[in-house]
Amino acid sequence: MTDTPNVAQAKGSDFSPDPAFAKTAHVDAARYKSLYEASINDPDAFWGEQGKRLSWIKPFTKVKNVNFDLGSVSIKWFEDGVLNVSANCIDRHLETRGDQTAIIWEPDSPEEDAKHITYKELHRNTCKMANILESMGVRKGDRVILYLPMIPEAAYAMLACARIGAIHSIVFAGFSPDALGARINGCDAKVVVTADYAPRGGRQTPLKSNADAALLHCKDSVKCLVVKRTGGQTTWTSRDYDYNEMALEADDYCAPAEMNAEDPLFILYTSGSTGQPKGVVHTSGGYLAYAAMTHELVFDYHEGDVFWCTADVGWVTGHSYIVYGPLANGATTIMFEGVPTYPDAGRFWAVCEKHKVNQFYTAPTAIRALMAAGDDPVNAYDLSDLKVLGTVGEPINPEAWNWYYDVVGKGKCPIVDTWWQTETGGHLLTPLPGATKLKPGSAQQPFFGIEPVILDPQSGVEIHSNPAEGVLCLADSWPGQMRTVWGDHDRFEKTYFSDYKGYYFTGDGCRRDADGDYWITGRVDDVINVSGHRMGTAEVESALVAHAKVAEAAVVGYPHDIKGQGIYAYVTLMNGETPSEELRKELEVWVRTEIGPIAKPDLIQWAPGLPKTRSGKIMRRILRKIAEDDFGSLGDTSTLAEPAVVDDLIENRMNRTNA
Repeated sequence: MTDTPNVAQAKGSDFSPDPAFAKTAHVDAARYKSLYEASINDPDAFWGEQGKRLSWIKPFTKVKNVNFDLGSVSIKWFEDGVLNVSANCIDRHLETRGDQTAIIWEPDSPEEDAKHITYKELHRNTCKMANILESMGVRKGDRVILYLPMIPEAAYAMLACARIGAIHSIVFAGFSPDALGARINGCDAKVVVTADYAPRGGRQTPLKSNADAALLHCKDSVKCLVVKRTGGQTTWTSRDYDYNEMALEADDYCAPAEMNAEDPLFILYTSGSTGQPKGVVHTSGGYLAYAAMTHELVFDYHEGDVFWCTADVGWVTGHSYIVYGPLANGATTIMFEGVPTYPDAGRFWAVCEKHKVNQFYTAPTAIRALMAAGDDPVNAYDLSDLKVLGTVGEPINPEAWNWYYDVVGKGKCPIVDTWWQTETGGHLLTPLPGATKLKPGSAQQPFFGIEPVILDPQSGVEIHSNPAEGVLCLADSWPGQMRTVWGDHDRFEKTYFSDYKGYYFTGDGCRRDADGDYWITGRVDDVINVSGHRMGTAEVESALVAHAKVAEAAVVGYPHDIKGQGIYAYVTLMNGETPSEELRKELEVWVRTEIGPIAKPDLIQWAPGLPKTRSGKIMRRILRKIAEDDFGSLGDTSTLAEPAVVDDLIENRMNRTNA
């Protein structure tokens, strides 16, 4: 199999760390090597030191207590320590940086003023929210659902729950009433915090109406706290509480609760292979230490920097790298309510210029969409404050990586292509900007304490040689690892520990090259077996997107009479390009030339859009069903950013056996 990423590097670019950057970086190549070895050889000593990043009410004496054996899986870090996450993110900064901006809130409309919220203001507002929740009957261990736009109150609510020991569970503001109701019932929530409307991309989602519809299927005792974001018309019932009114009267001090390091901090529901969402549980001490450490070192965050992660707080990236990691580090973090293309394709770059952003972290899907709009929207703005660029969510194809590096970063900003999952709490494989010679499309090296192994998918035997290809597992734990599935520890063990005994199974395929760098090949179910050859969908997608007329591509397998599986490609063209039979043939030849005859797509469908979640993740499960001509059981598509694209894809499917 040809390494398509090397095609992108054929121009001879050297992506070694800039010596001047490495000199001031937290971690250079030598320090990475020594720290990594220390983290693997003596995890208790290493993580015992890193645990001191946090302020403890009662310091821990035990560092690591982990068992990966099927039937008795147990993960505990700093288990006898006592702390409060909210106090670590706010109170401990008040004396030294109380007047520093903690959160810059950038609203959906550029016509609306941004807000700069200091640590003192964050403290006051979080305490008010905590007191309001307590007045509504929320106690330690109770669950609170947050169904909010990207507004400061979302951060206040997260930190307020942490302050009083309640467990928050955020539901995307784009999710349907059914999805919301399932999560309220799934964790038996006591309160739902929502807003009247969620402005996004110039449109408004009626969150309160959605919450009302969801609550029809929940216990009558569930209360609803409503933030007036727009002041638009909405219906009020006896279970509703007016946050804006209550905040005027609420006391602005609330003492932080004493929490054990292993007390749950939040539940975040993520898609399961069975279609039934899993409630991923993260706890207080280990998660926060890991989020803070990865935020500081992976992005090389320094005092005074302005950090922007463009994710939604409804996604784990927003939890770890908008709220908990940055605030634990006393950083200034940006919270953006809008979308990359509203009011135009220059919005991201306008915000970077306006707030003098130093580290910028976004998803490959956003980069590809902005790349399709051309260079002019980027070049219209001053991006000279950028120091580090990051990507998250899926492997980035080399074509988009190079555009990001050259056009956005002007060839001066290292790109940290981070691989991790909802389940991992923070980055597991990533370059470090002062230490790593970058390879476009590669997740590269393990973070400290992470022991990746590549196993043979059939035998489960570890492959030690390089290069290697197989399934990616982790041989040992790290503090940010999820502890269980909410209410279903058996499912936790079965999902992550039963396929390959003694290992945590990531569900991803992986290739390790001759240099020992890691390349994620996609979910194991995103690997196509064509005539006995394993073909990673990411590789074919990268080849397609490398074509000048292609903006985005998604590749899945479908049943093929001769090959077993055929390659089905959904292709979105650049703005202004017209689909044609000639272009279809041109792309087939292109992929054949880029990778080899085995990779030539059997079917190419023109796709005006791809089905994506609000976080930008392509829902390949839906694409597979359509490619298989089996779209009767797609499940709930209302949680997609644009559900209508599914109908178009069904209507224009290529593998049509049914009328």
